[in-house]
Order: sequence, then structure tokens, then C-alpha cells
Amino acid sequence: MQDRLGPRRVATIGGILVGLGMLMAGLMGNSHIGYVVGFGVLAGAGIGFGYASATPPAVKWFPPAKTGLIAGIVVSGFGLASVYIVPLAEYLIVKIGLDNTVISLGIGFLVVVTVLAQFLRVPHKVKQLTQSLGPVGELKVAQATPVKKENFTPTEVLKTWQFYLMWFLYACGAGAGLMVISIAKTLGMSFQPAQVGGYAVMGLAIGNGAGRILAGMISDKIGRKHTLVIFFVLQAVVVCLLPLVAPGKPLGDAIVLIVVAALVGANYGANLSLFPSFTKDYYGLKNFGVNYGLVFTAWGVGGFMLAQLAGWVQDTYKTFTYSYYFSAALLVVAAAATFILKAPHHHEPAPAPADQAQAEKELAPAGKAS
Repeated sequence: MQDRLGPRRVATIGGILVGLGMLMAGLMGNSHIGYVVGFGVLAGAGIGFGYASATPPAVKWFPPAKTGLIAGIVVSGFGLASVYIVPLAEYLIVKIGLDNTVISLGIGFLVVVTVLAQFLRVPHKVKQLTQSLGPVGELKVAQATPVKKENFTPTEVLKTWQFYLMWFLYACGAGAGLMVISIAKTLGMSFQPAQVGGYAVMGLAIGNGAGRILAGMISDKIGRKHTLVIFFVLQAVVVCLLPLVAPGKPLGDAIVLIVVAALVGANYGANLSLFPSFTKDYYGLKNFGVNYGLVFTAWGVGGFMLAQLAGWVQDTYKTFTYSYYFSAALLVVAAAATFILKAPHHHEPAPAPADQAQAEKELAPAGKAS
């Protein structure tokens, strides 16, 4: 929908879904179904609509050399949200109760997101043609020479082995981070004072936002693959330290927990910056919205599977330790597999003369203006 209808309309739908979903949950506060359908399904879908509408238009406004940085800046807002929403929600729950808090936040999100969505738009097609085709002179190639395919349709994406490797890597990286996110407050509650759990979540959120920007900047300088390997390995090391960050353990200090949580967040957030950049680099801008949507399903599956694993291990063995080591092993495998990843090398016939003339005609005003 983002590719066909534009980001403004889709983000507006997202804001409406989130708002209505939270209103439903709050108004049906005594109903389990109210939260499952309202908060889980409607608000969850709204978050997906909003997330899918922010990154694609942003990267279209800037040259390829800035893709990582721009993607990182945009998605850092998603990661930093916990910094304000956690203390705000806890304060409101104490003051006005859970149901009224959900209703109030629902109204707030409905208004704020739908209003801000009206400012989202993609650049003029001349600018996009300039980015994808280069200067007009570069179009004048020999007609018999095939050119590298720049834009892939979703069907073509699913036929490339790179998609499935990217999907696996994303599931490992995001799953390891989401596993810790799902239990961060529980880990913090074992410390004194009880507020440490909330501070751990906030530290994780700050690291999450900062990691997205940092990873984007680094990837523009040294490449996506090298950056991804670095963050995978760092995440594996940090996750292996978590069993030692508990009361009575060598690293059993509240400050250490908050720092480690921030590092987990930073490494996790890197995935949310790098994989949109990979998708744009490998499959082009034309169908970026739906193509990244396909890749992004790995985030949901990886997070669900590893979070469920952590809960099962805790219930069965009364410890999260085995979950940490399993996710660290997955991260090491993912780091090694990253070296295999490379851009698809598909080619297509060079554009017909009429196509070149049309492209030159569309680009001419931009050239004269500059």
C-alpha cells in the first residue's frame, strides 16, 4: 500500500488503527478479548502500517551514500519511544488507572500520528530518476549491452537466495535482542530498588535508538556486511555476559545491568537500520516498501520464537541462562553466514531508444535548473 498509495495515506491508517485499537482495549478493560483484539491485532497492525511508512520515503530523498544514516535516524525514533512512554504510562496508571491510561494514550496517538502523517511524501519522480539512472549522459549506452537490474518486484525478490539468507540473519539478530527486551524488566526487578527494572528498559531504549544511527553511519563508511558482522559478534558477547549480571554474581550491579541493557539495545537496533539499507541496496527503490515488508517478517518471527524460548526455559529450568547461550550461538552462526551474502547479479535488456528519450525528457528540467 505504501508503494501504491503513498506514505501519507498508509501512515494515517496506521494512526487510526493504533488509536482505535487502544480505545477498544481501554473501553473493554475487563475483557481479555478487548486487549487481544484491540491492543494486539488493531494497534499491532497500526504500528506495522506506521513503521512501513516512515523509512521508504525518507531514503528516497537522499543519495545512496547516505542510506544507512537516514534509515538509522528514522528508525531511531521507534527505538527511543520507550524512553518517554514507559515512565509516562507508569505515572498515568498510578494516577488514573490502567484502562483510562490506555484510553488517554490511544487518543494521543490517534491525534499525533494522523496529524504528523500528513507531512509524509516522496520526492518528485525526476529526483528519483536522477538517483536511479544517474546523469543523463550515463543513459547513452550501447543498446545491445545488458544492464544490471536495479529494481526488483516482490516476486523476483522471493526468487533470489539472498532474500532467504537476509531473512535468516534478520531473524537471528532481531530475535536475540527482542528476547532480552521481553525480559529486561524482569531481570531488573531482581535488584534493589525495584525501579531498576524501569531504568533497565530505558537504558535499553536509549541504546536501541543510538545503535540504529551509529550502525547506519558506520555502514555508509565501511559497508553493510562488515558492520553487520561487528554488531552480531558484539551482541553474542554481551548476551553471554547476561548470566553474570544478577545479584550475587560477578557483575551483579544495577549500574552494570543498565549499561549491558543499553549495549543489547544498541546491537539490536543496528538490525533495524542495516536491513532496510540492505533491501534498498539489493532490490532498489521502486518496490522498496513491499520488499522490505517481506524482509521485515523475519523480525516478527525471530522475536516471537526466541522470546517464547526464553519463557519456556525459565519456566522449565528456572533460569534464562540456556536461552542466552542458544541465542549467542545463533548470532555467531549469523555472523559467519554474513560473509556469504552478496547483491543479486541479475541483468535485463538495455532500455529501448524511446525509453531513453523519455527519461532524458523527464530529466531535462532538473538539469536546466541546476
